[in-house]
Amino acid sequence: MPPRVPTQEDFSPLSSTLPLALHFPSPAESTTAFLILFHGLGDSETPFANFARNLNLPGVLAISVRGTRPLPPSLVDDSPLSAGHFHWGDDIALDQSTGELDQDPGFTRASGLVVRELIEGVLVDKCGWEMSDVLLFGFGQGGSLALGMAAQLAAERVVDVSASGEGRRAFKGVVSIGGGLPGSMVSTRRDREKSDTHVLVCQVDEDTEDSIRQEFKNVQVVRWGGGEVRMPRDRGEVFPVMKFFADRLKSGWP
Repeated sequence: MPPRVPTQEDFSPLSSTLPLALHFPSPAESTTAFLILFHGLGDSETPFANFARNLNLPGVLAISVRGTRPLPPSLVDDSPLSAGHFHWGDDIALDQSTGELDQDPGFTRASGLVVRELIEGVLVDKCGWEMSDVLLFGFGQGGSLALGMAAQLAAERVVDVSASGEGRRAFKGVVSIGGGLPGSMVSTRRDREKSDTHVLVCQVDEDTEDSIRQEFKNVQVVRWGGGEVRMPRDRGEVFPVMKFFADRLKSGWP
């Protein structure tokens, strides 16, 4: 049977474990792909839901997800504490060498919830779509999560070929702004192949770029002036992201 377009009700069982905001294309029946958005450290799904609405990609159902854990009050400047500060890590830890927050706190809980409950549970098993129908977009820590999920998916295809007729395990694409690939999410298998997922990374340094290229076959890198890790602000900065989405949405496999 052909896949069906998910409804609001399909996502309702996730409300307590993985709160999210949806933006359907118009009409909803035109859906042909999905964009899952992951905010950065200390943010929430709300600004990224607005970003998805502004993108308004044709035929794309956008799903903005809230981080799986709230930040501790000691790390939040707001007073009184608002409900809008979340992160994706398994824990909050300091890098002993720098004294700053560890960039790789482990993402086992977050990746498990997103892959098992959202992507596989709703989109694949309930509605009949494929992993290759899914795009991921993340900022900072959210970008690291997105890259890590794509790397893990590639490693799984060695032993699990049930997700598609050809046995290929890849997302349609990943965009990461300022987020590198977490070492904790890279397989230690020596016989692993590079991921087929196409990747666009923005505002990363050369060492981070190299580590990403070691795990992905198709990597584009964009850097804009100043090197500051932030969301794109103008037409010139947004254009590479929009072009990447357009290319991936019109492409066949891979």
